[in-house]
Amino acid sequence: MNEDKATRYQRLKRQASLSSLVWGVALVGGLLWSGASLTLRDVAESLAARAGPASGPTLSTVVYVGLLCALNEIGDLSIALYSGFFLERRYGLSNERFGGWLRDQAKAFVIGLLIACVSVSIVYWLIRVSPERWWLPAGGVFALLIMGLANLAPVVLLPLFYRLKPLDRESLRARLLTLADRAGARVLGAYEWGLGDKTKKANAALAGIGATRRILVSDTMLAQYSDEEIEVVLAHEIAHHVHGDIWKGIVFESALILGGFYLAARALGALAGVVGLRGVDDIAGLPLLLLAAGAVSVAMVPVAHAMSRAYERSADRFALDLTRNPGAFISAMRRLAAQNLAEEQPSRLVQWLFYSHPPIRERIAAAQSYKA
Repeated sequence: MNEDKATRYQRLKRQASLSSLVWGVALVGGLLWSGASLTLRDVAESLAARAGPASGPTLSTVVYVGLLCALNEIGDLSIALYSGFFLERRYGLSNERFGGWLRDQAKAFVIGLLIACVSVSIVYWLIRVSPERWWLPAGGVFALLIMGLANLAPVVLLPLFYRLKPLDRESLRARLLTLADRAGARVLGAYEWGLGDKTKKANAALAGIGATRRILVSDTMLAQYSDEEIEVVLAHEIAHHVHGDIWKGIVFESALILGGFYLAARALGALAGVVGLRGVDDIAGLPLLLLAAGAVSVAMVPVAHAMSRAYERSADRFALDLTRNPGAFISAMRRLAAQNLAEEQPSRLVQWLFYSHPPIRERIAAAQSYKA
């Protein structure tokens, strides 16, 4: 196969992502159909009972989720190590030592475990309260959780993994804040995002919603890009907030979760006895719930990517209109493509299944047409 470096890198990253998905499906499917989920439930109840007879079903739910997450992490760790550490080093994109990568992996696991325990406990409490209609309030609760995480991520989660500090290039800081003000996007400040400790890749973002929205520019971008290039990249990010793309994404994701919960409710009702559950509120049925709900999200991935690509094209146009600097846009896209090893022109099938952004070549061609 005659591939350039970027195409080969992206293909291997996609293969690792698919392997992780296959492992997750195989794990929960195997637990469910082999009856091992019932054993895992019994172990969880036994461990929870040691806390006292009044521990209740919530504690056993939390223990079950912890055991399930641990099994998933053990099986997925080799894939994560290959994709997130070895592959990045092989292609010259990583600055991170193995110990640092492992610490980040552990932090991500703990955060994911806490979110999973809270989320699953809420869902199963709702199932116990309303076995037939639990999916409706659960969808509403998860919509609120998504909004909460989007709001808290830049001030609570991001600092756990990256160094953040106020942007100390005064002329650039003033330029970016003025740009946001011109676009009508209120921000709380501009910050340097310490990606360079971990990666050679460059990035910029307008993170958070409402009261936590702030400009982030990676140190790797600050070191190599002109102020004009950084400005046009941020103009693109600002467009997503001006156009309401963040809220559209939250609504779409909430609708997918609601649809997934509805399908899960029907699957639990129909198959609970078949797989040996005590009832729909049996935590041993969590793998069935995950399979049903996850199927909706996986089936809608091409639709989600198509919507995202449309938003990205609109944001590119907004950035060009706002800055009137297609030359800086084109040079920034070329730099990002080379620095981040982006494919210039992936196949239609790859775009359909994996790409949330238009290919770099298409984005550059659009800017060249705008310039002409």
